[in-house]
Amino acid sequence: MIPAAASSPGFGLLQRLKLDGWLLVWVALVVAGGLAVLYSASGGSGSVLLFQCSRLLIGFSVMLVLAQFSPRFLAMTAPWIYGAVVFLLVLVLLVGEKGGGAQRWLDFGIRFQPSEFAKLAVPVMVASLLRESRQAPRPGRAMTALLLIAAPVGLVVLQPDLGTGAVLLLFGMIPLFLAGLRRRFIVGGALTALLAAPVLWVSLKDYQRARVLNMLNPEADPLGAGYQVIQSKIAIGSGGLFGKGWMQSSQAQFGFLPEPTTDFVFSVISEEFGFVGALAAMLLFIAISVRMLQIALAARGRFSRLLATSLALGFFSSFLLNAGMTTGLLPVVGLPFPLVSVAGSANVTFLAGLGILMAIHSDQRYLAR
Repeated sequence: MIPAAASSPGFGLLQRLKLDGWLLVWVALVVAGGLAVLYSASGGSGSVLLFQCSRLLIGFSVMLVLAQFSPRFLAMTAPWIYGAVVFLLVLVLLVGEKGGGAQRWLDFGIRFQPSEFAKLAVPVMVASLLRESRQAPRPGRAMTALLLIAAPVGLVVLQPDLGTGAVLLLFGMIPLFLAGLRRRFIVGGALTALLAAPVLWVSLKDYQRARVLNMLNPEADPLGAGYQVIQSKIAIGSGGLFGKGWMQSSQAQFGFLPEPTTDFVFSVISEEFGFVGALAAMLLFIAISVRMLQIALAARGRFSRLLATSLALGFFSSFLLNAGMTTGLLPVVGLPFPLVSVAGSANVTFLAGLGILMAIHSDQRYLAR
């Protein structure tokens, strides 16, 4: 059972730093376990571990800094944050680095992926836009929010990165739904998506269509588009109940499993630690998400509640989407396993989101005094 907010071990130094003890406990367990799994998945590569540790250190530093700012400051600066991220997304299309058939990265001494930062900037902007009214968004305000979501989503899809674009759309829509989006907008959006589906399908690239089709039947192309999912399922299934043991992932060690340190690290967890290990990982993410929701429910102010709930749901959705991808329930679209995959920009973003949650928690705690 997750302890209540009032019983959080956030006294002393942690309280002065405005850090939430329970979030730190659960996150530390995920990070520590993730580093052990990465060491195994990479075949004992010290360079992979060093890269991951350096990015996590950046992420924890960002988390500490963001925890010091009040939600009011974040709401006021939301347009500047949003504008900066959109500018970076435009810059990616103009001068971004290419890799794997996509143009997604910028390199200013440190290589990073701006689309990951948009996962924070968009819900912050939407929550800020909707913060002043306690009622459902009026049509004009709802359309403005949809346009603010559509702009970065469109820029990400053009990279092309359809998977991140879809996740970004989800992250942007969560605060809009939570604010009480009117039913006619929901129904209209669903009908529009349904009518646009054939056009979107035709506009997809061949490899994108193949990913969707192979989700339904990966055995149709076992050595091509279905290879990743098939090998991932073999890894997960061969783990059994208790797994093969640490450093014993034959799928990763012998090179059968593609991207074992990034997209398919959950498969390595399942093979080495079995169903019990996969269940433990899920329980840790549930614990983090529940604690985030506790903070959201205790938050004061519409902006804080919308943003905190959006971050909690977005964080847990990221875990579910990666797990669904590795088990063949969703198309393989390159979504990282939060705080575990070697994904520098994504992990920094996840930790930054936790920093914002801690700032919201600290704000409501001090207001209650």
